[in-house]
Parts: sequence; C-alpha cells; structure tokens
Amino acid sequence: MPHIREHHSLLAESERRLLIAMARRLPPWINSDHLTLIGLLSMPLAGVAFANIAGAPWSAALFVLALTANWFGDSLDGTLARVRHQQRPRYGYYVDHVIDLAGTAALFAGIGMSGLMHPSIAIAVVAAYFLVAAESYLTTHAAGVFRVSFAGFGPTELRILLAIGAVVAVNKPWIDVADHHARLFDVGGLVAIIGMIVAFAVSSIRNKRALYLAEPVPPSNAPSTQRTQRTQRTQRQDFQAPGSVKSVSERSISLCP
Repeated sequence: MPHIREHHSLLAESERRLLIAMARRLPPWINSDHLTLIGLLSMPLAGVAFANIAGAPWSAALFVLALTANWFGDSLDGTLARVRHQQRPRYGYYVDHVIDLAGTAALFAGIGMSGLMHPSIAIAVVAAYFLVAAESYLTTHAAGVFRVSFAGFGPTELRILLAIGAVVAVNKPWIDVADHHARLFDVGGLVAIIGMIVAFAVSSIRNKRALYLAEPVPPSNAPSTQRTQRTQRTQRQDFQAPGSVKSVSERSISLCP
C-alpha cells in the first residue's frame, strides 16, 4: 500500500546528501541489485569477524570494514534506484527487509559466540529487534508510515556504535558499572534491549490510538455488515484471479527500495 518514509535520525540529512552524491557517481554497470548483494554478504562477514575478536584482535578492523560495506550496500541500493528512476517498490521493500532480518540474525550469532557478550543477551537483543521490526512493518501496512529511526537513532548510528564498541572491546572488554564487573557488550546489549522495548511500546500505543481514532467502532447495522462482507469476498476473489497480478502491479505505490 502507499506509504510515507520518516527518517529523522541524527545523521539522516547529511547521509541523504552523501548517498545521492555517491549514486550519481557510480558507473552505469553497477545497479541496485549489486549493492543489495553487498549488503547481504557483509553482515555474515561482520558476524564471523566479531566472533574472532577475542582471539585475533585484528578482526575488529575487519568487523568495521564489513559494517561499512553493509552501510554502503544497504543504504545506497534504494538511493541508486531512485536517482536512476529504476524503482521496483514492492520488490525493493520486501528484499531489503528480508535481508535486514537475516543479516541481523547472522551478526548477533557471531557476537553471541565471541565471548564478548553472553549468548542469552545476544538472543534477547535479536528478539527485541525482531519485535520492533515487526511493529514497523505492521505500521507501514496499517497506517501508511514507515519509520526508520527512533529518538534520533537509525541504522547508521547503530552501526557506528557497534564499530566503536568493537574497537574499545579489543583492549577493554570488561567495565565496572555500579560496583559490578561486567562485559562491555553485555551492558550495551541490555541498554539496547530496554531501548527497543520502549520504542516498541511507544510506537504500538501511538499507532493503536491513531488507528482507533481513524476507525472507531461502527454502529451495529446488519445490512451494512453484509454488504461489507460481500465486498471483502469480491476483493479477495479479484486478488486471486489469474489477471490480478497485473492489476495490482499497476497501482500507484511508493514503497522505498
């Protein structure tokens, strides 16, 4: 369905200008699919690199490079498609978010195996991320708004924090917090979990209220209900009809690849 994209992170505007400038300078033989592939492959590489930081400190540099490659591919593929007027709205939206989910799982699998974060905390971080992601996708479908950031933080800011944390963890994997000796990434993971749960709660309450006001409980009206049910059955039949794929693809939609 049509939606608007809201991105209000700390670096959003500067990043947007940089990405547009980069997209205009890419050679014509590079297309958005190539960049998407870079984004896909870089996250498992980042996970493997992080998993080896404790035994091979130089892996922190590889981790930073992999995160940079992920930013390059994941952030630039949609921008390149828009600059060249080659958008594929539904394909781009679907593939981008499937890759995000798979990449996040691969990344935190490596972090959980690294010894720098307790595996249970790594699993909880991924679970909280999936919760926020699911709510965001539902909001896009139900309310027509795709929010990329929360409280000034978006994907780019989170990549920067992870990169800084990995470099710091090479020499200082443990820290003291309130008279407790704890892993740096355990503390960071707990903060991330709390932040994502808060983001989920705030967004879900806000969207539920907005949708309730937009669709208040209708008065009981049997004839009207029957007409609505007939209309819904007709819409489902139209969607499943052999020629329906073409009619759906021709609708004016504006999902961001």
